[in-house]
Formats: sequence, C-alpha cells, structure tokens
Amino acid sequence: MEIRTLRYFLAVAREENITKAANLLHVTQPNLSRQIKDLEYELGKKLFLRKSHRIILTSDGMLFRKRAEEIIALVDKTEKEFSDLEDEVSGDVYIGGGETYIMSTIAKVIRQIQDRYPRIHFHLYSGNAADVIERLDKGLLDFGVVIDPVDISKYDDVKLRGKDTWGIIMRQDDELAKFEAIRKEDIIKRKLIISRQLLTNDDEHFKKWSTKDYDELDIVATYNLLYNASILVKEKVGIALTLDRLVDTSKDSGLTFRALTPTLNSELSLIYKKYQVFSKAAELFLKMIKKVSS
Repeated sequence: MEIRTLRYFLAVAREENITKAANLLHVTQPNLSRQIKDLEYELGKKLFLRKSHRIILTSDGMLFRKRAEEIIALVDKTEKEFSDLEDEVSGDVYIGGGETYIMSTIAKVIRQIQDRYPRIHFHLYSGNAADVIERLDKGLLDFGVVIDPVDISKYDDVKLRGKDTWGIIMRQDDELAKFEAIRKEDIIKRKLIISRQLLTNDDEHFKKWSTKDYDELDIVATYNLLYNASILVKEKVGIALTLDRLVDTSKDSGLTFRALTPTLNSELSLIYKKYQVFSKAAELFLKMIKKVSS
C-alpha cells in the first residue's frame, strides 16, 4: 500500500466523485478508478458504494478513512521535520492538552521561543487525557499536557508548576452562589454535569473527596471540553464540576465559580514517549519547559 494511494483514496472520499477527485489530483479518471479498485482488492473490503451521481463511504471505508488520515498526518509531520533539519532554528512542535489555566505556562514558553526563533511554529490539539495519549502514542503529538489523575507510568514527564482547583460552575442566580465554597452535601441532590475524564478514570479523585456520598450524586451529563458544558449550565440543565479559570465568570457572564471544600486540587504533567527522538524545535521546547518547571 503506497502513500500516494492513500492520498488518492482521501481525495475521492472528500469529493464523493471520481471525476472531480481525478481533476484535483491531475490524474485520469480510469487510472484513479483502477487505483481505488486495487486498494479495495488489497484490503479485501468494499470502501465505496456507487450511487447515481456520487460515491459514498461504506462503514469499512469510514474506518479506513480515519486510519488513512492518521497515516498521512504522520507522514507529513515526518517530512516536515526532516526538511527542517537543514535549518537550525526552525521546525514544528505538536502539543496536546485538556482545558487548564496552567496552559498559560506553555503559552509563555512558546512566546519566549518565538521571540528568539520566529521560524519555530506550534500546533495545539485540545482534548481530554484519553484523546491526547492516543495521539501521542501514534506519533501525532510531541508532548501532552495531562491533568491528574492519569496513569503516566509509560511516559517520561515534567511536573508543571502550579495546581488547578476543582469547583462548581453555576448560574449567578443559583442558590449555591451565596456560599463561599461548596461542600459535598450541597451538591448531593443537584443535577450534576461532570468531566468525562473523571469518569474514564473511574472518578477516584472525586470519589475520594465525596466519599460515601458519591453514589447519591445525580450525574445528568458529561463533557469533554468545558465551553458546551457552560451552555448547559446557563440553560439550567445542571451545575458543572470543573476546574477554575476556564470559562468567563465575570459580572456580565451570568455564571460564577465556587471552589470545593475541603479543597480538591490537581497537578499537571507534560508527558512524552520514552526514548523519543525529538526535532531540534521540540528539544528546545522541552529544555525551556524543564527550566521554568525546576
């Protein structure tokens, strides 16, 4: 299976038309059709369904498109890294992470690097820990920023300075807004919106805080990134368990944040694959992160 064939397949999947894809690829329609048929024969799977005016992906085709996109992204990243080896102070750094205010540490390092090395470019991917680790393992990211609790035993890591504080986002007119902090008994009978990452990790962090009352919680929704969860809060779907300083809680926002009591904090780590061979740009970023975190 050739990389060129994968690019041909993705063009057809995108255009849903052999003729349009062939024109974009500057190949003949018969040649492109033959390439797709050979690919289907090689895989032993039918990738497209032919309709009257277009072709659409089968379920196998949809799975193969996802894999093809990952392969092409990794190939493009690798080619870019090798082309950048000719330049001492250029390159691309790929960083994934969840929502956390401590990403401001990453931002400050990026600014310092770009002030001195303007030909280094940074690419950020937002997702929860599972998303970030999956892309890190596939080589699509150089680094991942993860929030405890996450098993990072398979990776090298740098502990980032600072901690994130867990609390509740609610409407400003909510009855809980009058409290300075939120106790576990305050949320027992409330409709709760919770981070999917906590559920993925069996909620051990939050369970430890809520102890025996955990099973009484009414979890009505989960979220991956907080913006949409904040909309649910505004629409009175529930109150959201989240980290501080991630959404607008100013006077005009309609929302407010209250920390949990006893205080529940999470530390953060920058992780990367063991024995990773970095580009010069990624090496520089790691060196500076270690410096500001020491």
